[in-house]
This record gives sequence, structure tokens and C-alpha cells, in this order.
Amino acid sequence: MTTEEMNRLREARLAPYIQLATNLIGKSRSGGGNMFRHQLDTMAILVDYGYIDPILLKASIVHDILEDLPDFNHNLLISIDFESHQVYELVQEVTRRSDETKPEFLVRIHDYGSHNAKILKVADRISNMISLGFVNQMEFVIRYTDETERYIFPIAQMVNGHMLFELQTLVESRRRYVQDFEKIKSKEMYIDSTNFI
Repeated sequence: MTTEEMNRLREARLAPYIQLATNLIGKSRSGGGNMFRHQLDTMAILVDYGYIDPILLKASIVHDILEDLPDFNHNLLISIDFESHQVYELVQEVTRRSDETKPEFLVRIHDYGSHNAKILKVADRISNMISLGFVNQMEFVIRYTDETERYIFPIAQMVNGHMLFELQTLVESRRRYVQDFEKIKSKEMYIDSTNFI
């Protein structure tokens, strides 16, 4: 990280957004952990890829707050600082609306999302794909991996080739994980069936 990037990160004043995101502590995820840590993981992915944009980073810290806390008072978000209106708009862009299916939501981001919304969605999906290594419901892993390839790869292709490559690597890894899981499962079933002979 360059000195200029370090200075921008220092001046971003992320702490109030982190404090707001603590409302997600205890909200569990199917991949393990909780939603609070996922917000910070998403921010860390953006920093890792060199995105030191205060609005993008602030939005990443609270990107699931509207969706996962239905009774959340949005005034708490828009009153944080002089950038919080822009942060709120970005969070709204990456929040699935109640009348949208998951594919409709992802197509909306692809077709109409701002550049920052696309970057944030890709970072969010990288975090989610990493978490899939802790999920033992293979149907979910298969569906989520296929969804990533179909809907998120094209978004990543629009914004960052390196992020696309990481997603492709994660998809390959999760598909091997499913295959290995199924091999182990079939061996266990075979051993169980031979015990009855």
C-alpha cells in the first residue's frame, strides 16, 4: 500500500460505520460466523484489491444492514457524516428488494448498478464463496456456485479481472469440495451397506 493510500485509509473515518455494523453481531450465516464479520471481510477484500475509496469502504461495512435488519432505522446511517447519504445510496443499490428474485437482483446490478455497486457485489461474493468451504449442505454449495458463475462472473468481468480470477478459482475449489464430499459420502454408504452382509 502506498503512503497516499495509507493516508486516504486513515482519513476515511470508518469507525462509526463499524460501530453501526455491530448491530449484525449474532446474526448467523449459513457458512459459519456472523454477519458482522462478513461486513469486515468484504471491506478487507476491497482494501486488498486497492479500493481505498471512503464511500465504497464505508458501504462495505454496512452493506447488509438494510436487508438483514428489517426494523433498522436508516436515519442512523444517513446521519453519520457528510458522505453517509452517498453511502446509503450505495447500500440501497446492493440491497435486494422485497419484490425481486435473486436472479432479478443480480441482473439489476449487472445492467443498472453503478461501478461501485458492481465492485461491492463482487467483493461480497468473494467473501461468501470463501465461507462456502464451511458449509456441508451440498445442494446449497452447488446452487450458489452455479449462481456465481452465471451472474457474478459477468459483473466481475466488467470491473476487475483479478477479482474475476479469484472468483473463478473459488468456484473450481468449491466444485472439487462437492465432488470430494460426495466421494466420501458414497464410501460411507458402501461401508454401511457391507456391515449388513
